[in-house]
Amino acid sequence: MSTSAGVRAVRSAARAAVHAGSGHRLGAAHPRQEGPADLRLVPPALAAWGAAALALGLPGRTAVVGASACALLAVALLVPARGRGRSSGRTAVAMALVCAATGGGVAAAHVADVHRGPLPESARRYAHVTAEVVVTGDPRSARPRVHGSERLPGAIVLRADALRVTGAGGTVTEARSPVLLVVLWGGPGTRQAAAGRAARPPSAWRELLPGTRLEVRARSAPAREDGAGGRDVAAVLRVRGEEPPTVTGAPPAAQRIAGRLRSGLREASDGLSPDARALLPGLVVGDTSRIPADLDAAFRAADMLHLLAVSGANLSILLVLLIGPPGTASRAERRGAAPLLGLSLRTTAVVCALITLAFVVVCRPEPSVLRAAACGLITIVAIGTGRRRSLLPALAAAVLLLVLHDPWLARDYGFLLSVLATGSLLTVAPRWSEALRRRGVPGRVAEALAAAAAAQAVCAPVVAVLASHVSLVAVPCNLLAEFLVVPATVLGFAALAAAPVSMWTAEALAWAAGRPTEGIAAVARTGASLPGAEIPWSGSWAGALLLAVLIVSVVLAARRLVRHPWLCAACVVLLLLAVLRPAPLFRPLVGWPPPNWRMVVCDVGQGDALALAAGEGAAVVVDTGPDPEPVDRCLRALGVTTVPLLVLTHFHADHVAGVPGVLRGRAVGAIQTTPLGEPSGQAAAVRREAARAGVPMVRATPGERRRTGDLSWEVLWPRRPPPPGPPSASGEEANDSSVTLLVRTAGLTVFLPGDLEPPAQRRLLESHPDLPPVDVLKVAHHGSARQEPRLLERLRPRVALVSCGEDNPYGHPSPRTVLGLRASGAAVLRTDTHGSLAVTADGTVTASGR
Repeated sequence: MSTSAGVRAVRSAARAAVHAGSGHRLGAAHPRQEGPADLRLVPPALAAWGAAALALGLPGRTAVVGASACALLAVALLVPARGRGRSSGRTAVAMALVCAATGGGVAAAHVADVHRGPLPESARRYAHVTAEVVVTGDPRSARPRVHGSERLPGAIVLRADALRVTGAGGTVTEARSPVLLVVLWGGPGTRQAAAGRAARPPSAWRELLPGTRLEVRARSAPAREDGAGGRDVAAVLRVRGEEPPTVTGAPPAAQRIAGRLRSGLREASDGLSPDARALLPGLVVGDTSRIPADLDAAFRAADMLHLLAVSGANLSILLVLLIGPPGTASRAERRGAAPLLGLSLRTTAVVCALITLAFVVVCRPEPSVLRAAACGLITIVAIGTGRRRSLLPALAAAVLLLVLHDPWLARDYGFLLSVLATGSLLTVAPRWSEALRRRGVPGRVAEALAAAAAAQAVCAPVVAVLASHVSLVAVPCNLLAEFLVVPATVLGFAALAAAPVSMWTAEALAWAAGRPTEGIAAVARTGASLPGAEIPWSGSWAGALLLAVLIVSVVLAARRLVRHPWLCAACVVLLLLAVLRPAPLFRPLVGWPPPNWRMVVCDVGQGDALALAAGEGAAVVVDTGPDPEPVDRCLRALGVTTVPLLVLTHFHADHVAGVPGVLRGRAVGAIQTTPLGEPSGQAAAVRREAARAGVPMVRATPGERRRTGDLSWEVLWPRRPPPPGPPSASGEEANDSSVTLLVRTAGLTVFLPGDLEPPAQRRLLESHPDLPPVDVLKVAHHGSARQEPRLLERLRPRVALVSCGEDNPYGHPSPRTVLGLRASGAAVLRTDTHGSLAVTADGTVTASGR
């Protein structure tokens, strides 16, 4: 017998002896085999979380009474009854009640802090105050919104603590109240708006660092849960941003260093392509200040938005380089950079802690960053030890500590998603990965696929509440992006560290990081551009529950389907068809868009956007609505890839703010506009978008006739240039200068009046006494009550289409207008109730539904 054979025999005998002496019929477990998950800390963590979330929404006295009741009940359970001891079950329930009492009490104290001091009362009176504040979070730009015909001013939002408040009467009060500063810029009446220039966020406000002390003069307003601060601030302070901030105290040295590092990364990435330049700071440190609206929308549609937020994955990637792959950190043959550098296990732990501290400082110690650090460290425990049994207690402990540190996290969706994603990676993903391995999937691919699928399955119901959609491309997009995130993040952090020492080196590293970063952007854009990338879903909790039940049903069914390869292949084909939605197959099924459509009024909310068929894949587009995404989605559903002409009837935001959506990925021949360039800011924005896309702009000329294929049209209005002078506050000049078209297509006559008001409608009727009856009328001004009866009598439309938003604040369409049109024999259809509306060659109207 050889020596190796003898060793194996001895080991075998030893194992047999251990198993025989274990006293268990199955023998002893392997020394490295893990037992069942330890769930003892899970109930206390959930109890504290639930109690804190509940207490934040209750009156303070009620929350205190509830916390006290939980504490008394816990004491009663912990006191043993006569003649018997405490059972482990009673002790577990008592500990959960203690944690619930603590969570509820801490939350009640935080709520009391918010309502303490002079700011809540000043906010209720919308009073002007002077406050000394210290900045506690990074400034974030809120993009301008469209409200009716106007584009609301942009804003910079940052969190702060008010230290001293001076009221209107000169009374000075010391305080420590959390506030939300909203720095407004680019609104009506500002220098930028008067000059018609693009208003940019003032750099002095954008570059403020946490810890900076400011003195602000502001108008206070109550906080709202719908986005203006939330209930965790005492007031919203609205500040005009035309003047630079008054700084009364510099930020701490650590924040200045972190600010220079972040600024260095932005500078190093300046020379990259637009997508890489925007994405790299977001991937590395969560700096999304450069992300354009269209790229942000693509990441939302593909459910990849978590890549643009600071997450535990960022920290995990860094620490994996140091400690090596899973299960090797505590072995003699461990890998990673630590053994190459000669670092012991204890030294490696200290270095990991220092990296985590630096990560928190650079990415800012905000709640989201602390949450990411906690979840990242939990993941590192798994990577370092290769044991998952102790990870659920670690996750539960992190949840408990974070909720007690900041109870507002209990109602934070980001916190919920982080915990769900981390929990799925610790519990569901390993089982799915093992199942894939048993079916022949390579180990690395199985792990990546299981992680992406598990996180998506667990988080999808919450994402549906936030976004009101379900992404069908989330798993493949996140799976593809996962292989690109690691090199992009590592090289990005290297560029961040190198920037203060050598900008040339930082730029080279940023250039290398830009390649995978561009790939991530391409994955998001490609996934979001697919016709079935997302499906609408109810944003209510009932909808989330329904989606959760559906996901569980699919998972249970998948366990049986894997035994039948042909059924699996059929399901994959059906999913591909649902995502790709080939028109020849889907049009008969969904009825949208109808074949041979000639005109479509797109459902874009409170605004106008319509398409006139101009050949295969081509359409003349009239107006674009208030937002780029709905019009882009509508044109993609119609298969429009070429726009010979984009007509903008007038420059109100609800007609032109969606221009980027039409230009996105389409060949546009020209943009035709009204001669009146008012409002000047919105007209300038259209000119900038046209110049950026290289599309020429022309003005509409009365009497102008054009034709493309069987589509022809004539410009009827405006008849002459408007008189010089400032526009009225009502905006009627812009409405009355709307480009008005008489369209003929496939035997149909269509009248498109823009937003003409009754005076202009009367002048139009007088200047065109031969105006013929029409088949289709797009009702002026979203069906408002301001219509000229004589014009409607002359047109006598068979079909009247109204483009308006659901539950809009203007009451559009007016019941009087709708009744008048129906009384004249017209069939009235509306986008707010029917969705997009398509008119076919025979005059039939088909609705997409909502």
